[in-house]
Amino acid sequence: MTRPPAQDRDPGLQPERTRLAWRRTTLSSTVTAVLAAKAALHGGVRVEGVILCALCCALWLSFLAVAHHRIRTLAAGGVPPALTPRHATTAVLCTMAVAVCAAVLVY
Repeated sequence: MTRPPAQDRDPGLQPERTRLAWRRTTLSSTVTAVLAAKAALHGGVRVEGVILCALCCALWLSFLAVAHHRIRTLAAGGVPPALTPRHATTAVLCTMAVAVCAAVLVY
């Protein structure tokens, strides 16, 4: 079995899949933030719950900013530049912190 030549590859597919993955991750992060807010306010308003809810929302907004920037970059066309280490680190830390906040709110 032979491989097709490199010029037959559609360069638009990989950025499109990556853009869709960023959208799915943003949607998952949104659902996590909403569920965390619901858990924080369930059974009455407590100071700890409100603080964790605000932190979760701030982290969600930070992740949303990074994701939106990357989605726009991928949609611009052409060969997209690599994700900068700063943006990648921000996305990972925000995702992990939202998960920790949600876990704390559940317990």
